[in-house]
Amino acid sequence: MKHNPNPTSEFSESAEEIPNQFDIIVVGSGAAGLYASLCLPPHFRVGLVTKDSLGSGSSPWAQGGIAAAIYPPDTPQLHLEDTLQAGAGLCDRQAVQFLVDHAAEAIEFLVNLGVDFDRAGEKLATTLEAAHSCPRVLHSRDTTGRAIVDVLMATVLKRPNIQVVSGAIALSIWPNPQTGRCQGVSVLYQSQIRWLQAKAVVLATGGGGQVFAKTTNPEVSTGDGIAIAWRGGAAVRDLEFFQFHPTALMKPGAPHFLISEAVRGEGAHLIDRQGRRFAFDYHPAGELAPRDVVSRAIFMHLQKTSDHPAEDNVYLDMRPIPPDKIRHRFPNIINVCKNWGIDVFNEPMPVAPAAHYWMGGITCDLMNRTSMPGLYAIGETASTGVHGANRLASNSLLECLVFASQLSKIEIDLTDHEYIDYTPSMILVQGKSDYAQELEKIEEIRHSLAALMWESAGICRTQTVLEAAIPIIFNWRKQLQKLEISKYLLTMNPWQNMQLSSPEAGKTLKALAETFNLLDIGYLILQSAAYRQESRGGHYRLDYPETSPDWQIHTVNKVNLPRK
Repeated sequence: MKHNPNPTSEFSESAEEIPNQFDIIVVGSGAAGLYASLCLPPHFRVGLVTKDSLGSGSSPWAQGGIAAAIYPPDTPQLHLEDTLQAGAGLCDRQAVQFLVDHAAEAIEFLVNLGVDFDRAGEKLATTLEAAHSCPRVLHSRDTTGRAIVDVLMATVLKRPNIQVVSGAIALSIWPNPQTGRCQGVSVLYQSQIRWLQAKAVVLATGGGGQVFAKTTNPEVSTGDGIAIAWRGGAAVRDLEFFQFHPTALMKPGAPHFLISEAVRGEGAHLIDRQGRRFAFDYHPAGELAPRDVVSRAIFMHLQKTSDHPAEDNVYLDMRPIPPDKIRHRFPNIINVCKNWGIDVFNEPMPVAPAAHYWMGGITCDLMNRTSMPGLYAIGETASTGVHGANRLASNSLLECLVFASQLSKIEIDLTDHEYIDYTPSMILVQGKSDYAQELEKIEEIRHSLAALMWESAGICRTQTVLEAAIPIIFNWRKQLQKLEISKYLLTMNPWQNMQLSSPEAGKTLKALAETFNLLDIGYLILQSAAYRQESRGGHYRLDYPETSPDWQIHTVNKVNLPRK
């Protein structure tokens, strides 16, 4: 196997140079996937498959920081209690205990690796964020995720046992038809559909925020891991719980750039058009109430005060923070706002809620094992039980690291009889020379789906609207299945690799695969949200506004596949 000779640049190779077999395949290259690859025992041949460039997921977008109780009077016990409180009765206490008990060693590892956390004298600086009882959020200016990912990425590129396969989207997991064990994945890479075999597959593909019209997530966040795991027969759970971040930038033409929780933690005020701090009308903690509470406060306040609440916004005012502190803590936010004509030192910025983090995911245990043997999940793709119904701010990066470290204990038998001598044939598939019309249809459905999901499964939900959206999704899926490009996804054969006729065909197939994934996770969110007839955490029902003890249970979805 060929390895990257240059640790400072990303691995690049032709499709023919990718081996058909690895010991372990990791899908996704955010903090979870990168750290998982580093934690896997070095004698394993690891294939790190990433849909875009290395480190292109949501992790680099994380501004606020990473939570850890490292200085008195804070303790892991207080961190546990805050996490359980935010999780609204659905956290797995054992998982949360594991998270907080191993937080300090995760931070120590990052510091030793070279992550440049901000400091207060000789100590690591910590700040307060919403629903934390102590200042325990470590940060690197307002680009903490990027600081962590950059260091992890540089370390991965120095490891000779890790082969990076960039620009490859996972299309499906590959279960053994007799045993049901995951034995690899199929990927679309450089206009080829390739089947890659492995003794274990780790899904670390992040969340699915692109299913909503308003999201802080990057374009790659299309729920790929959860969708392919569910279609492959693995259990997924709690998919109705989506966290809507209260403060995303809402400037016409601008992306929904996340304005970190830490801005409010440092003293910024949430105000309406009259300059009034309205959040206290909805919760005694005002701007520092849990994220779901603040998001609903904005939603409901706009419903009361705006003629066009869906398009309107409130404002986040940073002027109560000393200017020197703003310059030191939030240089990235300053620059982004400046690029869009906003001077944060002299005017408030327009903000509104946007889909941010998916608490649900692929069901897994403390060792990251899913219900399918040989398949593992980490990060936002996974449902470890840590976040419950509502994630505590800055616990996501910590979860990636703490749980990925468990993969150092993974045990796989490389001599197992299921590890077959696998050399598939390659077939050239001829299709239409111009896929522009099919690509336009795919993009139209993707756009319409995002609007439908925002309207039907956004911040506030009702049974009638949820149920009405499900058949619309079924209809869109049927429309896509009729496209010529669909046959390459629907007729994939593990014993045959496919060479598509053109780069245009590959581009269209990638868009189709992502849109199928978005339709599937959209259906799962709607189905789970319609099933849960209460309000809890990130799931709020206008027709069932109270939290009920009868619903202190998980919602689990699983496709029962026939076995030969």
